[in-house]
Amino acid sequence: MVKHLVSVAVVASLVACALAACTSLQVKSDVNTALIGSVHCNTYAWAGSFQGNSPARSSIANPLNESRLRSAIAAHLTNGGPIQPGPGYADCLVGYGIGSRYVVYGGGPYWGYGWGYGWPGPYAYREGIIAVDLYDARSGQPLWHATVDQDLHGVSGTEAQKRIDEAVAAIFTKYPGLTTRG
Repeated sequence: MVKHLVSVAVVASLVACALAACTSLQVKSDVNTALIGSVHCNTYAWAGSFQGNSPARSSIANPLNESRLRSAIAAHLTNGGPIQPGPGYADCLVGYGIGSRYVVYGGGPYWGYGWGYGWPGPYAYREGIIAVDLYDARSGQPLWHATVDQDLHGVSGTEAQKRIDEAVAAIFTKYPGLTTRG
C-alpha cells in the first residue's frame, strides 16, 4: 500500500511539473561576455529573413508568423531602450528563427504498482522554437542568443500573434541591456 501511495505521489508531482512548464515559458540565453561591454548599439538592422525557395521557407517558415515575429522584436528593441532601426549602416544586426521539430526521449526508469522497476519506450513531442540573435555589425561576432519553446502548430491569426508576443516578451527578460552611446 505504501508503495502505491509513493507511486501516486511521484506521478502527481510529475504531472504538476509538466503543467507548470506548459504555463511559463523557459528561456535559454547566452551572452558573449568578452565582447558585450565594448559594443554600443544605438541602431539595428535585420541580419536576414526567410525568402524565396530556401529549405526554411518550404519546411517551417510561415511568412505571416515571420512578420509577426519581426514586429514583436522591433517593439522590444525600441521600447526597451534607445535602439532604433538604422537607415543604412547599423551598430548591431538582429537575427531570428521560428519553427518546430520533434524531440525524442529514449525513456527512463519508472516504478509501477505491481509491475516493479522498468524502462518505458521512447516518448516524442513537438518543440516549438523561437530564437533571437544579436550581432556586432562591424565584426559580425555574436553578442547574444536566446530561445524559447513556444509551439505555433495549429494556430493562426490572433492566437499566433499572442503566442509570438509572449515568447518575445519572455526572451527579452534575458536581454543583456547593451550599452548605448549618449
